Amino acid sequence: MTHPRSERPNIVFILTDDHAAHAIGCYGSQVNQTPHLDRLAAAGARLDACFCTNAICSPSRASILSGTYSHVNGVTSIYSQIDYRVPNFPQALRESGYRTALFGKWHLGEQEPHLPRPEDFDAWQVFPGQGEYFDPEMITADGTTRVPGYATDIVTDLSLDWLDQQSGAEPFCLMIHHKAPHRPWQPHPKHRDLYPVGSIPEPATLFDDYETRSDAARAATMKIADDLPDHDLRVAMPPELAGEENREERTRWFYQHYLREYLQTVQSVDDNVGRVLDYLDDHGLVDNTIVVYTSDQGFFLGDHGWYDKRFIYEESLRMPFLVRWPGRISPGTTVDEIITNVDFAATFLDACGLKPGDVLPTGQGRSALPLLEGERPDDWPRSLYYRYWEHDDPNHHAWAHYGVRTATHKLIYFYADGLGTDGSSDRVFPPAWELYDLVADPNELTNIADDPAAAEIRAELERELARLQERYEDVPHATSPPG
Repeated sequence: MTHPRSERPNIVFILTDDHAAHAIGCYGSQVNQTPHLDRLAAAGARLDACFCTNAICSPSRASILSGTYSHVNGVTSIYSQIDYRVPNFPQALRESGYRTALFGKWHLGEQEPHLPRPEDFDAWQVFPGQGEYFDPEMITADGTTRVPGYATDIVTDLSLDWLDQQSGAEPFCLMIHHKAPHRPWQPHPKHRDLYPVGSIPEPATLFDDYETRSDAARAATMKIADDLPDHDLRVAMPPELAGEENREERTRWFYQHYLREYLQTVQSVDDNVGRVLDYLDDHGLVDNTIVVYTSDQGFFLGDHGWYDKRFIYEESLRMPFLVRWPGRISPGTTVDEIITNVDFAATFLDACGLKPGDVLPTGQGRSALPLLEGERPDDWPRSLYYRYWEHDDPNHHAWAHYGVRTATHKLIYFYADGLGTDGSSDRVFPPAWELYDLVADPNELTNIADDPAAAEIRAELERELARLQERYEDVPHATSPPG
């Protein structure tokens, strides 16, 4: 069956949770294969400098929807509730005649029955909280229901079923929000033999000793050798790997088991992206449908010895972003300019013929559509502002910080809001700066913040950091130096 073509483009927005760009084939993955995501990239554009502005699930999702930073939309941590007075782009599209739907992970206030749900959509069905992989409970407008099957397949099933119900007279915006590959990882049984233990290449920074970094890196409890909970792997560590003297071997053991589970879980995501692309092919929806694949942030795949995200370091900061729009985006396009998740909303509204500033007055982003179409505006931003707020997280102890990244350097200021070097709140540690030359040191191993040779670039970046905080109206922390 072929749907009638709407004059305005449709949007299929596929969002995953914690899918690192360096676990996607077209981004040069050394650890897995993702043929369907590679197919999407080959037919459209791959953004190589797409970054989040707060590397944690709920804050990134709020920024994607609203086109605003965390301090504007209210979601500074996973414990925050979104300010529903701040408009979002699906709402604006719906008001302009689009049919809208969201299936999968919402994670913006639905955890309790009395809290707001995504009811601004024409159709929705979401997981409570993080959701479950097998036979998950889901929230609907009529209450909760238990859905048999595997979460990644279920979200795709719901999405394609909804597409079958559309007449084609109105354009649609379909948001497919997978919980995968969020931990604890539970792969589909059909992928259980992929990526066997011992076969996965190790990252160059697996044994980073944090020698030149501030205390923030050492204090974070995200080390795969020491902090990865048993329930994430569901396999007991051999007792002979315990103890500091066995740390290297233990790190390698955890890395292989962790990555195996993670990559197997990713494989179902790739399978289901293929299902969506095939559906669009079979129903004549390719030419006038914008298809986007992204993740709410990156993830440490053993990089620096870590799992999880939160930090402004590259593996956590970088988001994959693949987009196809035949006739508007040339196949095989790559974009090197910096864009952030705060820019997504304006980009989608612009592509759909709306003026972002008119329909999203609180928006702080800018449309990246010219970049996708091959233009290079002279005034495109050459830096991004980042802020991680969740310094009181009881599990990871990643210190609060903000920073600025350019094409060549990154400056970070850890203020930690009173946390001690052991992650507790009973001692205050000295605020700390880190500075990295991303050209000479792409793995961010050598902090040059106090190197006299870097004094000029540090001063320049401190000024740029202050300018961005003023630009986005984010108030620096009280312990921050004047700037």
